[in-house]
Amino acid sequence: MHNSKPSLVILAAGMASRYGGSKQTESFGPSGETIMEYSIFDAIKAGFDKVIFIIRAEFAESFKGAIEPKLRGKVKLEYVYQGLGKFRDGRALPEGRTKPYGTQHALLCCKDVLDAPFAVINADDFYGLDAFEKAYAFLTQSVEDGKYACLGYQLKNTLSDHGSVTRGEIQVDEGNYIVGIKERKEIFKRADKAFRVNDGDEIAMDLMTPVSMNFFCFTPSFVNWSEGEYYDFLDRHDTDLKAEFLIPEVVDRLIKTGKGVVSLVKTDASWFGVTFKEDAELVRSELDQLTSEDGYPRNLWFEGIN
Repeated sequence: MHNSKPSLVILAAGMASRYGGSKQTESFGPSGETIMEYSIFDAIKAGFDKVIFIIRAEFAESFKGAIEPKLRGKVKLEYVYQGLGKFRDGRALPEGRTKPYGTQHALLCCKDVLDAPFAVINADDFYGLDAFEKAYAFLTQSVEDGKYACLGYQLKNTLSDHGSVTRGEIQVDEGNYIVGIKERKEIFKRADKAFRVNDGDEIAMDLMTPVSMNFFCFTPSFVNWSEGEYYDFLDRHDTDLKAEFLIPEVVDRLIKTGKGVVSLVKTDASWFGVTFKEDAELVRSELDQLTSEDGYPRNLWFEGIN
């Protein structure tokens, strides 16, 4: 059923509306690297042998032009295009819809190219080598259809100084299986504490709460199962032009309906990402520091993996 080695799926088709630019292809590293290049570098090091990029067709040419010269010969590459018209099952597209249908719809667009267990990540988040090593270990040792994993980060390591963020709050049972992932919107930091806004009220959150940063481990059967869920989603929400079909919410449904189990895999890796324009400088300085301290080469591909 499966290709021998796991693949890495990178979600790079989002609109980045809060950021105000294409952060997927922006340079952050000392030699102009994008954030996702660090993920690819770490993934190759951990043992992944194929990268599947989910992008929008309209910027495919520039995306390939930027990434292929660096990665050719180092890892297998595949491209999938997320389009609004995909997986409509005869339904007309609502007038005025421009926003992509979300991260699980993006995964659904990969349905025909997935031939191995895989990890999925965001293009604009830095996850750290430890996370990729743990994901690779899970995908080569523990994974089977219906048994999946989510990499969990500590909430305190995932907040922005420049505005509120959305995070998937993870609840686990005594066996370390996830019992729910609750999308918490408007989480912000104030005086070394975390709060979320709920109906106008501020509710304190534990800084050590495990949260999902959209780093999951699945087999292709999860994507196949989600197709029916997507049609249900369209029937319920398609008139809302901003509604999105999101991985954590679909995982939550998988768990609640007993269709599968999802383990929490904790990582101590440092996470950082760019939600807001103001986060960019912090990311650049973090990558500079990791280059000098943790041994990332100053030029990932020239000095790095051959």
